[in-house]
Amino acid sequence: MPDLIGANLQVAQDTIQELTNFQVVYSSSYDATGAGRMQVLDSNWVVCSQTPLPGTTFDSTTPIDFGAVKIGEAC
Repeated sequence: MPDLIGANLQVAQDTIQELTNFQVVYSSSYDATGAGRMQVLDSNWVVCSQTPLPGTTFDSTTPIDFGAVKIGEAC
């Protein structure tokens, strides 16, 4: 798993799709502030945390989840 912390959420999702040759087309995300906001426009969000952790091996069955905040907010 690449280190996508600090990346734009849309770029992080696109990266996973490209790295897996589109075998992984879905990754989940959540509001890392705890406010429960939905990430409607992923390009307005920045990745603060990720599962699996950077450097971890993953495959098409591994759930991928990003914690994100809106651009300009602190993680």
